Amino acid sequence: MSAQSVPPAPSARSAQPAVALDRPARRRIGAEIWIVLGLSLGKSAVYAIIAIVARLTADTPLRDQSASLNVSQSARPYLDLTYQVVGIFFAVLPVALALYLLSARGRSAVRAIGLDLARPWRDLGWGFALAAAIGIPGLAFYLAGRAVGITVEVQAAALDAAWWTVPVLILSALQNGLLEEVVAVGYLYERTHDLGWGRVKFVVASSLLRGSYHLYQGIGPFFGNVVMGVVFSWFYTSRWGRRRVMPLVVAHTLLDVVAFVGYALLPLEWKQSLGLA
Repeated sequence: MSAQSVPPAPSARSAQPAVALDRPARRRIGAEIWIVLGLSLGKSAVYAIIAIVARLTADTPLRDQSASLNVSQSARPYLDLTYQVVGIFFAVLPVALALYLLSARGRSAVRAIGLDLARPWRDLGWGFALAAAIGIPGLAFYLAGRAVGITVEVQAAALDAAWWTVPVLILSALQNGLLEEVVAVGYLYERTHDLGWGRVKFVVASSLLRGSYHLYQGIGPFFGNVVMGVVFSWFYTSRWGRRRVMPLVVAHTLLDVVAFVGYALLPLEWKQSLGLA
């Protein structure tokens, strides 16, 4: 793809939409946001809230509970593979919906939120930097949460071993990166900007949303992901991020690849010694 001009860095001050919206238009945008979230991360947040209430009211303390990600769907390997691929496909469809809705303005949605390949090396560089800035403190935060009993044991990969396990885990990581960063950051910024929201209000909303759908992992991951949300949404709206979501997708995918594939490949005794199992 040919290089595109990069939009100027957004001001830290509240940016107003180019055209003032009347009340019906604002209501329509508000309804659209709720629909997109209801089909994606908002739905996950509701289930996560129910899950944390169930965990906190259970007889077993949080420190003795566990949550499994990327679990096998069938004992038959090729049927399991089919379930995994189909699940990833449908999980990423809200990204297509969000981009489709943003494209109604008559401009490319992928360019509007920076989900293109216009600046590949810059995006990769920032992606690796953000992953390092979040990943190392994130692991420490997880271990601290386990130590004080506010975080459940998270089994990042519970797939049965097969030749396709690692590729599927990488696809799952990419799906998470696309879904969370496009919807919770790129799409949400564009639509709240249309409503006249300022930068601070957007950062708070995006960060709380990110934390909410991780509540099933415990109280610790909620706060940890809120911090991640603040960093990512602030970076996106900064003069370094330039409203490009691609560095966030790269960073998130890297974090999940390390978590998923690393967990799957680490010997059990290593996981136990690191407090990961």
